[in-house]
Amino acid sequence: MKIDFARNIALKSLYEINIKQAYSNIVLDKFINENREKLSNLDINFISELVYGVVTWKLTLEYIIQKYSKTKIKKMSDWVKNILYLGSYQIIFLDKVPKSAAVNESVILCKKYNFKSVGLVNAILRKIEKSDYKEISNITNSITRISLKYSMPEWIVKKFCDEYGEEETANICQNLNLRPNISVRINRLKGKMDLGEKGILEDFRTITGTKNITKTKEYIEGNITIQDEAAGLSSFVLAPKEGEIVLDACSAPGGKTTYLAELMHNKGKIVAWDIYEERLKQVEQNAKRLGIDIIQTEVHDATKLKEEYVEKFDKILLDVPCLGLGVIRRKPDIKWNRQEDDIKEISDIQFNILKTCSKYLKRNGTLVYSTCSMLKEENDAIIEKFIKEENFETVNIEEQIPNEFSKITTKDMVQFLPSQKHDGFFITMLKKI
Repeated sequence: MKIDFARNIALKSLYEINIKQAYSNIVLDKFINENREKLSNLDINFISELVYGVVTWKLTLEYIIQKYSKTKIKKMSDWVKNILYLGSYQIIFLDKVPKSAAVNESVILCKKYNFKSVGLVNAILRKIEKSDYKEISNITNSITRISLKYSMPEWIVKKFCDEYGEEETANICQNLNLRPNISVRINRLKGKMDLGEKGILEDFRTITGTKNITKTKEYIEGNITIQDEAAGLSSFVLAPKEGEIVLDACSAPGGKTTYLAELMHNKGKIVAWDIYEERLKQVEQNAKRLGIDIIQTEVHDATKLKEEYVEKFDKILLDVPCLGLGVIRRKPDIKWNRQEDDIKEISDIQFNILKTCSKYLKRNGTLVYSTCSMLKEENDAIIEKFIKEENFETVNIEEQIPNEFSKITTKDMVQFLPSQKHDGFFITMLKKI
């Protein structure tokens, strides 16, 4: 029997993601580009749905597969595991795919990649096809229940429960599994555009569907930038003015940097740092596409003091490296690639960046600290420790942030919770006194 080409591409993508612990978007782009001439738009959409769906729901799928398998999943070959993930995802989550087709196509794939396991794959998927999964909702341990219901590692669920409570944690995990719409920022240097649905912020629009934005005339000519509204808020709240000197210490790939330049009407100076030259080239390419010429890129580690810049900047943006738990809906690999032990290492880096870069700010200047994460160790705790040691104060930014954002405000620190409209994000503003 003939193998379904789209499902085969999805399977090979998942195999590479698991074997190499590679990022799903990079692997998916590679396989789609290699086979683009053979794929229709429907094929590409289906492959993307399968790959992102399996990566998102991996933990839940494993639980259900294991329930109907006498063989431990860990002992199965990687091909068989991924075939079972693909088949069970289609059965459970894709109403438009007939369950019988999901089983049959999975069996055909197994005949190609691991013939001796055909019986196992067929038996497990047939059982899943005839079952429901209500028992997960009846699990008494709340951490385990939320973890399995929303396919979220238990350590993340426990962290969220400790900070937000069980009910809010369930909402957070549910929203982190939603497939996001595409949010774009209108380049105010090139005038207004009638494009998409108006966002929360004036410069943003929401694009529905699966159109490849980077191939559109609007993108190529620099009229728009792909950016989530929560991410754009850090630049918006900093509110740089024409003629000011601004530092973006963790700038690549340049979405926030270029928004700073647009807010400044391309007048003034922005120094943009990153530790990798290749990533700074992305900043430069984005700036050129958008018609921006006030950004000066420099390869620099933001944890290291650069004496010549002490007290030289009017404003500073620190969108520091973080665990990225707030953008799991865009990058589901994060929840499988991050570990609880990473928190201490990343929070130390965050504090060092803040402490070092604060020295570059002029007196009475303002600094925005932001992350795309939702843990206090990366956010509130960093700011509270910093204020105790340095001559800074928090600034109330509540009035700058529209009510449509899902947020919690504590001591001038704003935590955005993930929703259908935006990612999870943290922002606070500090003033040097």
